[in-house]
Amino acid sequence: MTMISRNQHNISRQKISENALKVLYRLKKLGYEAYLVGGGVRDLLLGKKPKDFDITTNATPEQVRKIFSNCRLVGRRFRLAHVMFGSEIIEVATFRGHHEHGNNEKNISTQTQNGMLLWDNVYGNIEEDAQRRDFTINSLYYGISDFTVRDYTGGLRDLKEGRICLIGDPETRYREDPVRMLRAVRFAAKLNMNICLKTAKPIPYLAELLHEIPSSRLFEESLKLLQSGYGFSTYKLLCEHKLFQLLFPVIARHFTDNGDSPLERIIEQVLQDTDYRLKNGIRVNPAFLFAAMLWYPLVDLTKIINDKNDLTYYESSALAMHNILDEQCRTLAIPKRITTLVNNIWSLQQWLHQRQGKRAHKLMEHPKFRAGFDLLVLRAQVENNNDLHNLTKWWDEFQIAKLTRQKEMATKVSDKKATH
Repeated sequence: MTMISRNQHNISRQKISENALKVLYRLKKLGYEAYLVGGGVRDLLLGKKPKDFDITTNATPEQVRKIFSNCRLVGRRFRLAHVMFGSEIIEVATFRGHHEHGNNEKNISTQTQNGMLLWDNVYGNIEEDAQRRDFTINSLYYGISDFTVRDYTGGLRDLKEGRICLIGDPETRYREDPVRMLRAVRFAAKLNMNICLKTAKPIPYLAELLHEIPSSRLFEESLKLLQSGYGFSTYKLLCEHKLFQLLFPVIARHFTDNGDSPLERIIEQVLQDTDYRLKNGIRVNPAFLFAAMLWYPLVDLTKIINDKNDLTYYESSALAMHNILDEQCRTLAIPKRITTLVNNIWSLQQWLHQRQGKRAHKLMEHPKFRAGFDLLVLRAQVENNNDLHNLTKWWDEFQIAKLTRQKEMATKVSDKKATH
């Protein structure tokens, strides 16, 4: 174990959430061990602003709940305490122990035949807890009793050298929780680090284990991967390690050898645009991301259905929309509120060609008009299609003209009121 004293590291309590400090100090005051742990410590050491602050302690979840009236217990696979301060939640976990110690009613560990942990309420000490965490850089502890940083797994070295390394045997750890493969890629992209060879090597042939993960959890993980500000670099790494293909089989079937099809170009462009928006504090909607990424599989399937059936293009398109989303939702359980918006954005691609009479004015009143127009612009860019360029130009000029008229009308009304 390596221990770094207060004057040898850059972590300051001024950079730690006041609410996290309240929890740490309260646990310490009552005689419990209490440490800031995980991403919070990692990011503070890197000079970054942590997204959240997690705490670990030798107090059991039930003991934590008795200490804090604003606490609730969550989780089944591993019991956690959430101490709530308004919108901020401080997650408190009891030191985890080794699985073989789970031999009584309150200390239980259950695994599938493939090694995946189903139930993991096994408690231990800080040394055991460090070994049970996923990556070395997430197994660093900041103690509130002496303000030291403790490293039991070589995390400080890997942090300095920019490496993402699993603790323990990678195949065993991936089998315990296959989502760790996605986390390895996410941390590598977010922190601009490399996944060490031992950690990376098993990923392609263990990727199939992701099929054992509930599709609802994979949907949440997909948002973390693609909508956290590092989506483009994450996408590249996911493809490299054969993970994107498991998450988005509908898309992967259309990948080309040279990687330069409209499908691949639109994915790269929409992810780069998403990263830009997030870094500039602009809101993003997962519906637009999924609509753009799945657009060309939709186009191809619509053509196949239209060629094989006696249906109108609109009917073929509607059937294709249903089939594409249905297949994608088997892997990622995209909520209906999002798939409904995806359908709206797709439908607008046909409606935007209809500009006669009052249709253009009515279309602009559609709640997803802007998202539909933005997808049209993306398509024009990646296809370099003159007809689409002309259509986007027409709609751009129409929006400007309508906005100008609205301003002129508002000015006239204002002037009229002033004269009275």
